[in-house]
Amino acid sequence: MNDNRDWTIEVADEQTVLAVDEDRLRRAVELVLEASGIDRANVSVAVVDNPTIHQLNRRYLDHDHPTDVLSFVLARGEAELEGQIVVSAETARAEAARYGWPPENELLLYVVHGALHLTGQEDQTVESRARMREREKEILARFGLEPRWGAASDFPDVETEE
Repeated sequence: MNDNRDWTIEVADEQTVLAVDEDRLRRAVELVLEASGIDRANVSVAVVDNPTIHQLNRRYLDHDHPTDVLSFVLARGEAELEGQIVVSAETARAEAARYGWPPENELLLYVVHGALHLTGQEDQTVESRARMREREKEILARFGLEPRWGAASDFPDVETEE
């Protein structure tokens, strides 16, 4: 591990739907930062309910619906990053039932997905979506997990503002 890393990763649990393992979510962000070569980072992760993420989605992206994850890049350089990830525990619970795995794992996927967006990974084309999926799979494997997504059209509905 690079001793020159300066990472601050804060997790705020602002919901009552799921029990949240803050250390696990923090570790997921660390793994993405490490794989992306980010030496300095300040990342906040907020776990919220659907009304809260709906309000943020409407306010910042003009999308009038709840979503699974929002990523906000505040500053990004070659080896440094400042950003926010907001994930919906309610959406994680609903989608986990659809995919047949625990909601805590679905929530972890959202955090990984959001962190990848913060580091510059995109998913707007078939090729970039495939790369995003591969990166998610690599990070989730570090937790002993295999993602449960379906076809490429089932890709999480992430919203990103840079």
